[in-house]
Amino acid sequence: MTNLPPHTALIVIDVQLAFLDPDMGERNNPAAESNIGRLLQAWRNTGRPIRHIVHDSLEPNSRLRPDSPGNSIQAIALPRANEPVYRKNVNSAFIGTTLERDLRRDGIETVVIVGLTTNHCVSTSARMAGNLGFVTYVISDATATFARPALDGTLRSAEDVHLAALSDLQEEFATVVDTSEILKRAAH
Repeated sequence: MTNLPPHTALIVIDVQLAFLDPDMGERNNPAAESNIGRLLQAWRNTGRPIRHIVHDSLEPNSRLRPDSPGNSIQAIALPRANEPVYRKNVNSAFIGTTLERDLRRDGIETVVIVGLTTNHCVSTSARMAGNLGFVTYVISDATATFARPALDGTLRSAEDVHLAALSDLQEEFATVVDTSEILKRAAH
């Protein structure tokens, strides 16, 4: 088991109210936010860096528009005053933000990614983090997604979408572990 460096950043992606709306459809992992809360507390207790990402959709009917109530960050993941917030309008937390520059400036080489949704913004950000050379972890039970249609029109369950996205990341772009495992690695 590899311990995490002290300057490992927790990147919290799009933990916004819109993703609690039942109209979004079937969602997996209802414990994702509570696990994110546990990770935030551990990072805060150890003084490790935290970065928050917010999706500001440009789509006129999106629940994630900046002027929509769904754009607000869920209470469990509210940033503290010293925790930077990056606002994006694409899937990657690295495009159109200063996230990469700021991580490098702060000497951060390892990132732990959590948030919503597994197959969109979490996956895209993890892929970019890996490609940019960051040691990247994605936390399987601190991420979640929704059911999606397959190319043939059949509905894939949220859990199937989630597991496929995590499988595509594993050992190619990131190391996928659960909350308990990353907390053990962060405790040393």
